[in-house]
Amino acid sequence: MPLIILTSIGIFALGGCSGGANILNNEKLDDSVQAKNKPNNRPAVPFIGGGSESKNPNFVVNVVQQVGPAVVRIDTSRTVSSLPDGFDDPFLRRFFGDQPSRRREQRGSGSGFIINANGQILTNAHVVDGADTVSVLLKDGRRLNGKVLGEDPLTDVAVIKIDANNLPTVPIGNSENLQPGEAVVAIGNPLGLDYTVTSGIISATGRSSSDIGASDKRVDYIQTDAAINPGNSGGPLLNARGQVIGMNTAIIRGAQGLGFAIPMNTVQRISQELIAKGRVDHPFLGIQMVTLTPEMKERLNSELGNPAVSADKGVLLVRIVPRSPASRAGLRAGDVIQSINGQAVNKNDEVQKIVEKSKVGEPLKIKVERNGRTVELNVTPAPLPVERRR
Repeated sequence: MPLIILTSIGIFALGGCSGGANILNNEKLDDSVQAKNKPNNRPAVPFIGGGSESKNPNFVVNVVQQVGPAVVRIDTSRTVSSLPDGFDDPFLRRFFGDQPSRRREQRGSGSGFIINANGQILTNAHVVDGADTVSVLLKDGRRLNGKVLGEDPLTDVAVIKIDANNLPTVPIGNSENLQPGEAVVAIGNPLGLDYTVTSGIISATGRSSSDIGASDKRVDYIQTDAAINPGNSGGPLLNARGQVIGMNTAIIRGAQGLGFAIPMNTVQRISQELIAKGRVDHPFLGIQMVTLTPEMKERLNSELGNPAVSADKGVLLVRIVPRSPASRAGLRAGDVIQSINGQAVNKNDEVQKIVEKSKVGEPLKIKVERNGRTVELNVTPAPLPVERRR
């Protein structure tokens, strides 16, 4: 499995591109900008906004000039505690007792963009997770204290508020119908190099969290070859018209041209909930699952004897969380999900997408195959329990 880096205040097993290193208007995205030859044989360039032709023939320059002032640097610090070397060993603690922990300050940085003239800023949740202090550096050189209005670890979106008025803001695009090959621009603060600009194309869309090794997230990512590095986390991914279509969030260590961004439509939905109530209630069933394959079916039936699994395809439940909605509804390990609300499912990612789009408190009709029989159960999602590091 590839190693995904989503780091901010420190180095974690899973985190994106920060560490030194989702109210908004929704404009329709222009899905294709085709260049036509001019009489002087120079290609036409996309216009930013409507109306008059841009002064600079390089569309990247135009995007940066328009959006750059609304991109910010976010610096964080938090105090962490650790035991003296060796004293986390239970054997030594039997003789020496509990030792005082060492306290040290851990710093990190990331990027963000302003969505409201009164100081609302979007960034990644992992950029501000566990932070004791948050400060925001504006393009004009001002540094202001930031307050985290809310963060959602499951989608890696957070909202920060600074005390300022009449700020520049980014235009918001539509990430619904993006196509591989579209030109994009990324702006951020990689490795402490403030306001760095990179450009490239959309390499792919709809990359699931499991595709990139971030199975604890609920996001279908935009893949881009625009250079993204630690410190870019939370910065905007822009289309040729200067609209934000994604939030840069993850890279794969050791790879080149493999960056990932959260689609702006997802960022918009999550940020609206964070601004409204400071949290996001994701639907939760309480199941662990895998996609059933012929090889898996053969192995299970060989190891467990009898036809432990009779279904040829579907999503196999391998564990049911005790006292969860799935447990209360009667789902069992070994069940194979065939459909949810009449929609056939064959992969675990399909189940995850349906559950994420469902509503807390509204039952889902889940049809499973169990010991050769078809069983239909009503499972009512509950809010996902989320532990935040504080």
